[in-house]
Amino acid sequence: MAAVDKVQWDRLGGASKSSQTESGIFYNPFVSHAFLSSLEDSGSVCAETGWLPRHIVLREPGGELEGALPACIKSHSMGEYVFDHAWADAFTRAGGRYYPKLQCSAPFTPATGPRLMVTPGPAAEAGRRALAAGGRALCSQLGLSSVHATFVPEAEIAAFEAEGYLHRTDQQFHFANQSYGSYSDFLDTLSSRKRKQLKKERRLALENGIEIEWLSGNDLNETVWDVFYGFYVDTGGRKWGRPYLTRAFFSLIGERMAEDVLLVMAKREGRYIAGAINFIGGDCLYGRHWGCAEDHPFLHFEVCYHQAIDFAIEKGLARVEAGAQGEHKLARGYMPVTTHSAHYIDHPGLRGAVADYLKRERREVAYMRDVLSEHGPFRKAEQAVSQDD
Repeated sequence: MAAVDKVQWDRLGGASKSSQTESGIFYNPFVSHAFLSSLEDSGSVCAETGWLPRHIVLREPGGELEGALPACIKSHSMGEYVFDHAWADAFTRAGGRYYPKLQCSAPFTPATGPRLMVTPGPAAEAGRRALAAGGRALCSQLGLSSVHATFVPEAEIAAFEAEGYLHRTDQQFHFANQSYGSYSDFLDTLSSRKRKQLKKERRLALENGIEIEWLSGNDLNETVWDVFYGFYVDTGGRKWGRPYLTRAFFSLIGERMAEDVLLVMAKREGRYIAGAINFIGGDCLYGRHWGCAEDHPFLHFEVCYHQAIDFAIEKGLARVEAGAQGEHKLARGYMPVTTHSAHYIDHPGLRGAVADYLKRERREVAYMRDVLSEHGPFRKAEQAVSQDD
């Protein structure tokens, strides 16, 4: 990212709040120059961690940036949240070499956002096609096995498919803000039993003198980051074996994009005991990492899910994306939503096998979304509206 002009990058659709107005694509903090450069400059994304940056850019003859596809050459499949371990294993057992591969995404971030980032205008679609083709060309030039563009907006899938990529779907759980004036308005749309359950859950979470603080902007000092990083390392060590993000990363985003960061912190007896980091987009709050120093019933749900809904309603954001997987989110108003990815497989045999698998997987994802949608917490009329979203 140090080789790319920040101003030009942030003119691309979705990369800044100013580009949001021109492109009609809402700002996504995870494709901003500030976020991606912080990953690289902090040592979180580098060859040593198995994420070698190789962004694909589209330029005018004069050198002006017209498009970009954030990408890394990967030597493993960790930190991606769209799982291809079985593909790698099958190809290796058949005598192939699956790694290295090209990963087109915001590293460590299971959030949908622009991948084929272009300057708004009549040539935008051609630019998207060119970037998708660029991924495939780089795969061929470097002898990579495949290209994987993950958490792609559905509107970009056609450009990828036109360049020979396969379409994959998966599922997350998102909260849709139906122009609620308050959390109470949201509760009023739930069935009586679910409404009582969530009220009780929130009350129990804040017992024992626990208070909640929202920290953003100038509130994000180094002392706060030290505390939160301790939470993050504890959770990351237990879940993944090794946390992905370095301590320096949090200082850098505090310097470069503090207004786009929300820390929800729980405090008891004058000290922080738990917290969750969120990123604020143009129309969405993105929940990312959580950790704690003390265990309290329902505190995780309060800090990660209920407080995120409170913030989204107060700020008029259209939705909350609370990360990967998690059917436990359903009872808290987060409904199933289909996510998309695009995959170019160079080897014809592996490509054919993956294509066949993805047809069946797409049917299963659609079926499970329909099944889970029937078990949401909303009253029947509201459930139909939420399912449509």
